[in-house]
Amino acid sequence: MTFRERLRALPTFPPDLPPFSVDLDDLATAPATPQGLFERWFDDALAAGVGAPHAATLSTADAEGRVHARTLVIKDVTDDGWWFAGHASSPKGRDLDANPSAALTVFWRDLGRQVRVTGRAASAGPDAGAADFRARPEGSRAAGLVGHQSEPLGSRDEYWDAFADRLADTRADPAVVAPGWTAWVLAPETVEFWAASDDKGQSRLRYRSTGTTTENDPAWTKELLWP
Repeated sequence: MTFRERLRALPTFPPDLPPFSVDLDDLATAPATPQGLFERWFDDALAAGVGAPHAATLSTADAEGRVHARTLVIKDVTDDGWWFAGHASSPKGRDLDANPSAALTVFWRDLGRQVRVTGRAASAGPDAGAADFRARPEGSRAAGLVGHQSEPLGSRDEYWDAFADRLADTRADPAVVAPGWTAWVLAPETVEFWAASDDKGQSRLRYRSTGTTTENDPAWTKELLWP
């Protein structure tokens, strides 16, 4: 069997996929904001025992348009948008400094669901970055203090020595924060909810930002898309 044949023989989704959770014939029944529907779907993923339901692929592009992607964890979802964190000097930090346009993709295979968030990411400020760093587990803080993300590494021993030193620093001063640690918030321009089904094809619901209301709250248009 060729590799192509092996790939094509794999099932994509399990049976008995859940319904969309929104009446797609009456979009007025959908939450007013994409954050509301995302939280509903996230709760479904938790209830279904989906592994790492907060994991997402962040896609960025540098000033020359070269696209990079990596998996990270979502730190929060608020009215402002979707939050994630990392070093300002990391590849994603450099990309976002040159080009703040970004996308997050969340995929819950066990539920046959995907969420795509596109917009512009901005730093939430040094206080938010410090708070995020201090909330990380001890080992994650030590790894963050090592720095040098994505730089060439001479040997694993070099890394382990640096990690051990930074772990000692973390234990000596739990309030220490890695220089340049940043919390970003991706303010969505569009959020798309995609779902597969056992016998009704696929469904796509997109929220599109239309500015703000008279009360200065985010305003959204909800629309179905062809699969």
